[in-house]
Amino acid sequence: MKDIKKVIKERYSAYAFSSECCSSGESSCCQEQHNDSSRWASDVSETPWPSSTPLGCGIPLSYAGLHTGDTVLDLGSGPGIEALAAAEAVGTEGRVIGVEVTPEMVAAARSRASSQNVRNAVFLLADIEALPLKEESVDVAISNCVINLAPDKRRVFAEVFRVLKPGGRFSISDMVSRGQIPVSVRKNPELWAGCISGAIDEEKYLDIIRETGFRDIKVHDRYESGSVKKDGYSLVSVTVEAVKPKLL
Repeated sequence: MKDIKKVIKERYSAYAFSSECCSSGESSCCQEQHNDSSRWASDVSETPWPSSTPLGCGIPLSYAGLHTGDTVLDLGSGPGIEALAAAEAVGTEGRVIGVEVTPEMVAAARSRASSQNVRNAVFLLADIEALPLKEESVDVAISNCVINLAPDKRRVFAEVFRVLKPGGRFSISDMVSRGQIPVSVRKNPELWAGCISGAIDEEKYLDIIRETGFRDIKVHDRYESGSVKKDGYSLVSVTVEAVKPKLL
C-alpha cells in the first residue's frame, strides 16, 4: 500500500492551492448532487455550511450537530474549508483540529485560517490511521470523501472511536461501492487516489463501523455516481453518522 499512499500524496498536493475538483479525469468525488445551498447549519449558526468543497462528496457538517464549545476533529481536512466553518460554529470556546497527510494541504489550511483570522483551529500533519490525539478528547469527528482513500479503514474507525469522548459522535461523507470492483481496478493507485479503487461495499463499510463499537448508525444522502458505473459495479456517496456509547 506504500505506492497507493505515495500517489495519494502527490495527487492531493497539487490541489492544495487550487479550486480544481478531484473529479477532473476519472474520479468519483465532487458529486454535482451535493451543490445544495439550501441545507443550513443546525442551531449554532444562520450561515449555510459550505455546500460543495472541491474535494468532497457530501456535506457532513449538516448532520454533525455542532454546539458552542465542542472540540471537533476533521479527518483529512484538506484546504480547511469545512474545518474553518466548524470553527465558526463552535465559537471561541470550542476548538477544531484538522488532520491531513499532505504537507501542502496543511500549509493551505493554515494560510486560509490566518487570512480569516481564525484562532480556534489547528491543522496537523499526520496519517488518519494513527491520529496524534489523546483518548477521549474529541466531541465530534467529521470527514468528507477521505476514508475511502485509506488502505486500512478498520484502523481509521478504531482511531476515531479511541479519540471520541463517550457519547461523542461522527458525521462522515464517503464513497462506497455496489457490486464487485475488479482486481485490476483495486490495484491501480491512480484510481485509488481518484476515490474509486478504495471504495468498499456499503454493507461492509457499515459493518466495520458497527464492529468498532459505534451505535445509532444512520445513513443519509445516498447519491449514485454518474461518473463510474461499469463492469458490474457502481459507486455511491453516503453520509453516515454514529455515536460512541456512553460509559455505563
